[in-house]
Amino acid sequence: MNVRQLVSPWSAGAGAAMPIERRRALPKLPNWAVSWLQVGPLAAILLVLFVLPTVLFLVVSFFDYDRVGIYPAFLLDNYAELLTTPATLRVYVSSLKFAAIVWALTLVIGFSVAHFLVFHVRSPILRTIFFLLCAIPFWTSGIIRTIAWIPFLGRNGAFNQILMATGITDRPLEFLLFSDFAVIVTYVHLFTLLMIGPIANSLAKIDPALIEAARDAGASRWQTLVGVIIPLSKTGIALGSILVFTQVMGDYFVVKTMSGGQSASIVSMLSTEIQAMQYPPAAANAMVLVVFVAVMVGFMMRVVDVRKELVK
Repeated sequence: MNVRQLVSPWSAGAGAAMPIERRRALPKLPNWAVSWLQVGPLAAILLVLFVLPTVLFLVVSFFDYDRVGIYPAFLLDNYAELLTTPATLRVYVSSLKFAAIVWALTLVIGFSVAHFLVFHVRSPILRTIFFLLCAIPFWTSGIIRTIAWIPFLGRNGAFNQILMATGITDRPLEFLLFSDFAVIVTYVHLFTLLMIGPIANSLAKIDPALIEAARDAGASRWQTLVGVIIPLSKTGIALGSILVFTQVMGDYFVVKTMSGGQSASIVSMLSTEIQAMQYPPAAANAMVLVVFVAVMVGFMMRVVDVRKELVK
């Protein structure tokens, strides 16, 4: 008997006890089959947890309903009412306004912080410490971080007390809490890190020789930033923008808590319809939100080919 056939499976694994000739005779799977086996588990999870619920929402969005229940049908009334009601359009405009303002603020703050961490902090250890200092507050619940703004921005809160103590104002500022201002401040606090991370990752991949070459060619700091750094960090900007935009559009708690019920979001409108057991309009609202966000994300992906940039 061949010595190779007597190797103990305990010392070299069960596959080592198989004869060399038999191992060579095993059929080799084609590359496409291997690829499908690799993506199969993730595809199954997405199918069960995302595709099937979305299809269910789409079907129910065409149903009829009354106070008693919902009835299978194919009606466009839910979409027609959703897209023609002024109150609903105001809610969509309000959510889009919050998303645009928060995106712009987080982009400026996130890019500035990422630029400082990558290009001005030379020590990798110190850079890691600074990034952890930015991330530590996010280890707590977002609900806790949202509620923490209430005693700070309140009429008798810490910020108003500081303003009156320093003589900047003689009375508390009323607009700080339960307003659009409070909603935007909370959003910026919650989601700025989502912009810092991707942008910092893109900035770290920039070859320092390119920046030195731009400076040697006589480019100012602003010209280097606009002509070299920003174009090379567009992948991080796109990824951070997608993360921030989707989070704001899908939020419910911040708008309800920090506006004091004076502002509404698409998801809060969904919650109201579900509580009233108006499931077909809620399903139609959910589908419009999914399509709206998908179009916006698709537009960002068209501007920047994220997949192509990530494989570089």
